[in-house]
Amino acid sequence: MSSFFRSVLDYLSLVRFGHTVFAMPFALIGFFLAISREEYSFSLRLFLLVILCMIFARNAAMGFNRLADKKYDALNPRTKNREIPSGRISTRSAAVFVLVNSVLFIIAAGLINRLTLLLSPVALIIILGYSLSKKITALCHFILGLGLSLAPVGAYISVTGSFALLPIIYSLIVLTWVSGFDIIYALQDDEFDKNNRIYSIPSVTGRKRALAIAALIHFITAILIIYAGYIDNGGIFFWTGALVFILLLIYQHLIVKPDDLSRVNVAFGTTNGIASILFAAFVIADLFIKNH
Repeated sequence: MSSFFRSVLDYLSLVRFGHTVFAMPFALIGFFLAISREEYSFSLRLFLLVILCMIFARNAAMGFNRLADKKYDALNPRTKNREIPSGRISTRSAAVFVLVNSVLFIIAAGLINRLTLLLSPVALIIILGYSLSKKITALCHFILGLGLSLAPVGAYISVTGSFALLPIIYSLIVLTWVSGFDIIYALQDDEFDKNNRIYSIPSVTGRKRALAIAALIHFITAILIIYAGYIDNGGIFFWTGALVFILLLIYQHLIVKPDDLSRVNVAFGTTNGIASILFAAFVIADLFIKNH
């Protein structure tokens, strides 16, 4: 394997590129929701700029998160082989990577419209702020959720240049959904976090209560999904996607127990990735059918 190809793989691993499936489908929902309005139409240029904004923002956020966590990643047996603590990517290279992606994000946002340009620094502060919040508050899961929740409303604004209720509802869906499954993911490091003064809901409340809190948050997610379908007169495709999403929410809570974390990665990665992709596909199909 060439050194260039190996470096590309290392950076893709650094930013967990596969986890783009969490927020990207909801960005697509926001985009197609906007162009479903009579006064707007599909623009390939705008579509590609939205995709690029998502990629650049996420690269910056994940790269910064790895930089902020490098000391703890080196100490944690679960994460000590990550790219920065293992030396596959240097601290300086990671910092340059974050800076370049942050600048590219602002440039791409500026090429969309004035409002997205003005909001791009605010979005960066939020998505980068999560990495520092873990040292301050157990509510860090909600800051992560807030960062990813910018995807649907940001994509909608990219097309329309304005806010609307429905994309905000979708953003709240992302906020609660991501916050809930991040609590489940954090169960793996509850003892390490407690011993190293890293805040998370599992390290503060214990596993059993943390799972109960995550379940409550995901119940709110389900209510928001139903509300989104109600106010937008969702058709059979929407409600099919909603049912699949909610069932997968329930499934991840059934397979993770306080005394058995062996399936956390299945719940966190696989289940939520599938839920996001399928839900977006059904919602976009529903929008297409209603407008043709």
